[in-house]
Amino acid sequence: MPEPAELQRRVLAAWTDSPARFREDANAEEDLVRGGYRDRLLVELAQNAADAAARAGVPGRLQLSLESGTLTAANTGAPLDDDGVQALASLRASAKRDGTGVGRFGVGFAAVLAVTDEPAVLSTGRSVRFSAAATRDAVAAVPALADELGRRDGAVPVLRLPFDAAGEVPDGFATAVVLPLRPGAGDVVRAALRGLDATLLLGLPALTEIEVVVDGAVRVHTRSGDGDRVELTADGVRTTWAVVTRTGELPAELFADRPVEERDRRGYTVTCAVPLDDDGAPTRLPGRQVLHAPTPSDELLSLPVRLIAPFPLAPDRRHVAPGPLTDALVAVLAQAYTDLLTELPTEPALLYLVPTANLAATELDAALCRAVLDRLSRAAWLPAADPEEPPLRPDRAVALHDPTPERVAALAGVLPGLLPADWSRRTDGPVLTALGVRRAGLAEVVEAVRGVQRPGEWWAALYTALADADREELAALPVPLADGRTAQSPAGVLLPSPDLPTQRLAPLGLRIADPAATTGRAGQVLERLGARPATAAAVIADPAVAAAARTSLDRADDGEDVAPLADAVLALVAAAGPGEHPELAELALPDDDGGWAPAGELVLPGSPLAAVLERGSLGTLDRAFARRHDRAALVAVGVLDGFATVRAEHPDDLDVDRAEEWADAVLDRLPADAPPPDWPGLTAVRDLELVRDWPRALPLLAALPAEARADVQLDGVTVPGYLRWWLRTSPVLGGQRPDRLRHPDGTELQGLYEPVPELVPGVLELLAPPRTVADVLADVDDALDLLDRLGDPRRTVVPAVLRTVYAQLAAALEGVDVDPPERVRVGPRQVSDDAVVLDAPWLQPLVDRALVPAGGAPGAVADLLDLPLASELAGRARVTSRPVRTLPWSEVPGAELAAARLGLAELDGLVAVHAEVAVTGGRTVSWWPGDPDAVDGTPAAFGRALAWRAGAWPLRAALTEAFAHPQRSADLAVEDAL
Repeated sequence: MPEPAELQRRVLAAWTDSPARFREDANAEEDLVRGGYRDRLLVELAQNAADAAARAGVPGRLQLSLESGTLTAANTGAPLDDDGVQALASLRASAKRDGTGVGRFGVGFAAVLAVTDEPAVLSTGRSVRFSAAATRDAVAAVPALADELGRRDGAVPVLRLPFDAAGEVPDGFATAVVLPLRPGAGDVVRAALRGLDATLLLGLPALTEIEVVVDGAVRVHTRSGDGDRVELTADGVRTTWAVVTRTGELPAELFADRPVEERDRRGYTVTCAVPLDDDGAPTRLPGRQVLHAPTPSDELLSLPVRLIAPFPLAPDRRHVAPGPLTDALVAVLAQAYTDLLTELPTEPALLYLVPTANLAATELDAALCRAVLDRLSRAAWLPAADPEEPPLRPDRAVALHDPTPERVAALAGVLPGLLPADWSRRTDGPVLTALGVRRAGLAEVVEAVRGVQRPGEWWAALYTALADADREELAALPVPLADGRTAQSPAGVLLPSPDLPTQRLAPLGLRIADPAATTGRAGQVLERLGARPATAAAVIADPAVAAAARTSLDRADDGEDVAPLADAVLALVAAAGPGEHPELAELALPDDDGGWAPAGELVLPGSPLAAVLERGSLGTLDRAFARRHDRAALVAVGVLDGFATVRAEHPDDLDVDRAEEWADAVLDRLPADAPPPDWPGLTAVRDLELVRDWPRALPLLAALPAEARADVQLDGVTVPGYLRWWLRTSPVLGGQRPDRLRHPDGTELQGLYEPVPELVPGVLELLAPPRTVADVLADVDDALDLLDRLGDPRRTVVPAVLRTVYAQLAAALEGVDVDPPERVRVGPRQVSDDAVVLDAPWLQPLVDRALVPAGGAPGAVADLLDLPLASELAGRARVTSRPVRTLPWSEVPGAELAAARLGLAELDGLVAVHAEVAVTGGRTVSWWPGDPDAVDGTPAAFGRALAWRAGAWPLRAALTEAFAHPQRSADLAVEDAL
């Protein structure tokens, strides 16, 4: 190998022969210093130290010392030799063509030129130095290079001309790189030394120690361990790293497009490393990482680990060159990364290391993320919640949508592929999604546990774990029952109670939850989802109890012993306390004939009701059975101690005597054109048709609750309730109907109706016999009965009633098809079969038949009774006599008082006075209306004529008095003033 002087001569000769070669070397060195190695000084020095250690096969040590403006890098290992000197003085021609070492082109040493113009390499073998000044002098001595040197302002390629060097290597080291720093570089180097990271040792396995000395202050970074665990110590602080290293050789065809010197270096070593915490779990490296190829590149990575791989670099020495070689190394590195994760302890922190391609920093990073995800998705490395299950492939794993340790523990072994709770956190959602892990919501959880056979304790744990879940999503959650069945939903399930032992309720066939499944908070969860505590009231309300009661009689008829069922139901009712349970009226109970009958068709032995009903109309409860059970409970399920009520929303649903007839009677009271009514809730009393002793029955009925006795409000009209109507229209008072008798206070109806017998107040109020004509007319049938009674000669009528009763009947029976009575009432005690309806008072003297009072409605009364009007009989009768005189009404004696009694200032019009008022047919009358009115001159005639003329017919007597005593007008006026 030539000496440095010979190398100088050859290089200068080459430059002299070809100044362009000088220019090329200068430009190439400048590109390296300003480009690929502008900030790689310490890394390149460490790499050279690692190469020297590797060549010598010894642990590598590097000391970086900054003192008095000089940086010295001393390393152990193989000393500098002739090949090394030539490599240092050659651009892009490494001495490591056999594939050894970390560096690849022998150009890394150019990084020193970023801080110095006078680098020297001292070694126990050869020592050499380079000098910008010496090189410039040598070049200046060559005339052929003068012009080029001038154009470059004296800038020369420093590392092409080696010079002999002398100096001592620090003790314990084989080589020392001495770099006198140019002005201004000291601060940059000092900052780089202080920031030197121990992780640099991860990519330089041959280097075990880096000692940094800055102005006398010493820091030491060390690497120890081998294989899959490496310990780094930085200033006494130790960290453990999980390391996966993979080596191999790539196919030659992948290097076809690479530089010649790379083609023989097909071997590779890739490393993936991640720090571990004190528990051995991986921790993410903070911030963005860069790819080490093997020295740091500018390729940003989102993968939070240290990745080292010999990727081919572009000419800028900063970025990875694309191509098949890069693609192959991506696959190798992705597999090493996958091995790193899958070989680490199974901890949730592994998810921190899973990449998501959408966060990729560069194209290379995206390719690495995709490759890693592809391999991780197909590897079985996720832990199963069930420890009995093997590791899971992500595409076969399930993460709960809202995981808790309790939920996962409960569902382990039930939901296949379930991940542990700390592997299913929502914060890890993007990672799990990227891996292909499926999310399972509560609906899937509920579906998964349907049909599962597990002990009650397991269900209790599941319910407790789901305590805070949405109620609607758990609506179909199954519940194990005490009898071995499973309810398909918590709704309506009964929660066991110590007050009601499960065995006691067994005959009822209830859905009672397994007690073991309701312990602790589980019972509260089920109750929130619709289950009910098995209190007596809740059990009774369960539809299964009513269903058991409905089928009990059929079961008894089939020979089944239903006594335990009856005992259980009655015990529940007794425990529940006061209340009615009509839904249990079909419960089969023993009767006194040795058979079974529905509770609602049995009477309590010795009850008041038994004494008033027809014998044998209803069965009687077995006396021994009655003594064993609570009387109130028996009554609550329908056993009759008194009259029972039934309820319905419409008369068609009332299963009682004459219900349809009552409904028709009610509808008859509504206006004829009224729409179908909205029926309120109806209450009726049953078994009325079975009563044989009404005197004793009526007080029992009067004592019923008010709702049973109340009238009904139907579209604003008050109509009698069922009980009152039934009693009033039935012969319950000594064989007579109450509506055919009158109330003791009913003076209007005296003579027409007999009074009711003496009754206790409650019964009298319940029966409500009519007091007035209006009471009678409220019902069509009663009105027709009144019409018949008026024609009965054995009856009498109060005169005041007679005046208007026919008019009231006509109004009440309007639109009703009525058969005319044979006789009509014409007086308080008189009836007639040949009468006429008086429709004009002046006609009365002309009619020879009995007169029926019209009550102000003569036409309607005539139609009702099918009688003629008086005006029809009188025909066209008119006054035939001539007046004696005609005078104004105001001149009639007594006119002033008459006007006052009419409320007038004075009387208008004329009146004709006849000696005798004669009308057609030779009849005489006292007055006849006309214009003027005709009167016979008597005060009565004046009074009637004026009253009719003024429309004040009721005042005819007062007016007659005024005309009869004109001389007393003043006195009578004073009396009127009283």
